[in-house]
Amino acid sequence: MTERPDTAGAVNSPGRVLFASLIGTTIEFFDFYIYATAAVLVFPALFFPASDPASSMLSSLATFAIAFFARPVGSALFGHFGDRIGRKATLVAALMTMGLSTIAIGLLPTYAMIGTAAPILLALCRFGQGLGLGGEWGGAVLLATENAPPGKRAWYGMFPQLGAPLGFICSGGSFLLLSECLSDAQFFAWGWRVPFLASSVLVFMGLYVRLKITETPVFQKVLDAHERRSVPILGVLRDHPKALLLGTLIAVATFVLFYLMTVFALSWGTGALGVPRQQFLMIQLFAILFFAATIPWSARLADRYGRRRTLLAVSAAIAAFGLVMAPMFNSGLIGMTITLVIGLALMGMTYGPLGTILSELYPTAVRYTGSSLSFNLAGIVGASLAPYIATWLATNYGLQFVGYYLAGAALLSFTAMWFSRETADDAF
Repeated sequence: MTERPDTAGAVNSPGRVLFASLIGTTIEFFDFYIYATAAVLVFPALFFPASDPASSMLSSLATFAIAFFARPVGSALFGHFGDRIGRKATLVAALMTMGLSTIAIGLLPTYAMIGTAAPILLALCRFGQGLGLGGEWGGAVLLATENAPPGKRAWYGMFPQLGAPLGFICSGGSFLLLSECLSDAQFFAWGWRVPFLASSVLVFMGLYVRLKITETPVFQKVLDAHERRSVPILGVLRDHPKALLLGTLIAVATFVLFYLMTVFALSWGTGALGVPRQQFLMIQLFAILFFAATIPWSARLADRYGRRRTLLAVSAAIAAFGLVMAPMFNSGLIGMTITLVIGLALMGMTYGPLGTILSELYPTAVRYTGSSLSFNLAGIVGASLAPYIATWLATNYGLQFVGYYLAGAALLSFTAMWFSRETADDAF
């Protein structure tokens, strides 16, 4: 493949690189989280039969899980083109896939309008969201890390990670604002559609920024040396199975922790514990600030002390948190707030260096595919059914078993990290 004219000799400025990696993941995670919020607050009542609220909630959470099974498919699909034709074009395609799926959700007819076709269409759109995010995350991380100067890969790699709390703040804030400004009747009639449709503005903004960047210099060297793999996913599975396994397990605790602190906590807090929806959303938005604040801190630690040492310490802390989570969460609004603050602060500590270490496990020619697969396979193991499993455990055995579930996931990630090597000094 010949070198494209827009990449010949061009250099991305640090500001452009970091903003392009941040804006894309912010939009993608905003789209992803408005679904997660609606899956608890809206979809059980509007897209499933009203005769059995408990079954409707579980069915809605099941559609939430669909995206996590779509994400590895997106990793393979977009990773293939990201490792074949480049990071830039693939990032644009991933953002469009995610954005169009989200806008379509905002236009869907409800169960009362078209019956069982409504949840089927909802599931298809959710699959599209997962497909797009499966390709987005890995490309955004590589855009940052492959442009990073020596000794700052974790710092650069944390910018796309900041898109997660920023996207959550935007999604939670939009639902909170709608809940404050609209009556329940207005919210369920049309208000819930506003965040999905408004994402179109953000998508066009993200596309504009992404189209202004050039190819990463690291991948450009692969193009110039004609070292691309014909089928990158086969290269990952054949040549790097250990990295794929360890990378997946390293990320499991991150996913379990986040979706327990967000989707499950929202469902359990507003349902079993009877906290008003607006009040709980405000608590979550406050706690998310600690998620955002600890991401840069953990990246600095990972650049200074190494990825392995940092993530081992954080995984151990998450396991300890799981053992005390239940009594704290059940001890009123103050205890609930403290639980979410600690949990999401630990989330930032584990999430900050995660993209960097996963990208460092693979060589450039298969890095997009490999890092994306590790991240999104961990999503299946750690997140896809986490709200469902946690709801089942809490209902049948008590909230303390949800904490044990989190502690077990953290120990699994700790073990994987223990058997991994330090990658901070590896050359890209």
